[in-house]
Amino acid sequence: MTIRAGSLDRRTLLRGAIATAAMGSFAVACGSPSSNDGGGDGPKGEKGAKNPFGVAENSKVDAAIFNGGYGTDYVSYTSTVVGSQVKGLKVQVKPVVDIAPELQPRFVGGNPPDLIDNSGEDQIGFLGILDQLEELDDVLEANNYEGKKIADTLFPGVKDPGTFNNKFIALNYVMTVYGVWHSKTLFEENSWTAPKTWDEALDLGQKAKKKGKYLFVHGKEAATYYLTLLVDSAVKEGGDEVRIALEKLEKDSWSHPAIQGVLKVMETMVKQKMFVPGGSGTQFQKAQAIWSNDQKALLYPSGGWIENEMKKATKKDFQMTGIPEMTLTDKPKMPYEALRAAAGEPFIVPKQGKNAAGGKEVLRAMLSQEAAANFSKTKLAPTIVKGTVPADGYGSSALVAQSKMLEAAGENIFNYLFIIAYGMNTDMLVPWNSFLAGDLDAKGLTAAMQKISDKVREDDSVKKLEVS
Repeated sequence: MTIRAGSLDRRTLLRGAIATAAMGSFAVACGSPSSNDGGGDGPKGEKGAKNPFGVAENSKVDAAIFNGGYGTDYVSYTSTVVGSQVKGLKVQVKPVVDIAPELQPRFVGGNPPDLIDNSGEDQIGFLGILDQLEELDDVLEANNYEGKKIADTLFPGVKDPGTFNNKFIALNYVMTVYGVWHSKTLFEENSWTAPKTWDEALDLGQKAKKKGKYLFVHGKEAATYYLTLLVDSAVKEGGDEVRIALEKLEKDSWSHPAIQGVLKVMETMVKQKMFVPGGSGTQFQKAQAIWSNDQKALLYPSGGWIENEMKKATKKDFQMTGIPEMTLTDKPKMPYEALRAAAGEPFIVPKQGKNAAGGKEVLRAMLSQEAAANFSKTKLAPTIVKGTVPADGYGSSALVAQSKMLEAAGENIFNYLFIIAYGMNTDMLVPWNSFLAGDLDAKGLTAAMQKISDKVREDDSVKKLEVS
């Protein structure tokens, strides 16, 4: 899942975790048919080898797709391949930035789209609509367009990030690798070494200042990229106990020594003015361009979507490459090479969509070799479909870096779901923007983050994640 884009000015339409939790009441208002019948009240077709979900010929699929770093054209591309399986099936793609504000009324009204890419800053909390979504196990059990069982063509563990309380309801399409990105060219020109620890990053920040540059930059809608950096680094430093405490929303979970250690270094960086000033008032892509095009900042934490998102605003011969997040010490519980990586960009199929079967068919088309290869070639990111990225990464240094990071991490790969499960990102943006602007100290940020977690934990109306 990728948390990015959206607008702070529109956040009042969905106030984070608690407003998202209220979505649980939707299940009562909107009666949901069984996932076995294809959902919805639209036309049905005859099931067969080429049509496992019984999609009606000449029907259409209403797809609401998050318009973020990957755009929406890769879903539109499926219109060129679905016809080989279901005659006349058309995919109508509507780009959406603010997912929850725009689509919540459709859930309430009982007429949601057939397919949704539930991503971005204003995504809908999954637990709140869990009972209104089709389970997608049958998609992975179906054969792809090349005649192979889809489950056998995917990377291991792709169901995990889309499984909530033992229900697989979100197909995460993109293999998202989280890391810290920089220009290989700029670093080589200045004989800089990418940092492995936060102390090394602090030293690099001093070197950057001598060159009239900054270490980091942030934009207002993406301030929580540094939350991701904090949590990822802390999990590597302190191990699974850090992740589990956060996932369980435990009291004082944000006060864990690993979290506080990283946070104190971040606070030092803010105080020493290693962040480009004014970020909390800067649109996030403009802020990212300060790094990728102007090269005023050296490092930027993000998911692997960053190269494609900034391809029109990246300096020539930038040679974007990535490294794992820094550790606090040189003896963390997980190795430096450990990585947060998971299938992201979660697609859901609402039960009450008029053509839920068609929504599943579009997912099947996206999982074909042709569509997956097209995505990697045009978006410079790997999908969950194996064997569709060549060794040269289609000429993408960032894509090559992702492959190398995944290989180096081996089995030391982790993920967590609590932020997207409870829709917390919207509320968390507020204190993070204040912290990165220097208006809130580490103690205040810790209190704010704990308050958000506590409020969700103590609300008995909110369904909780099953954590292990």
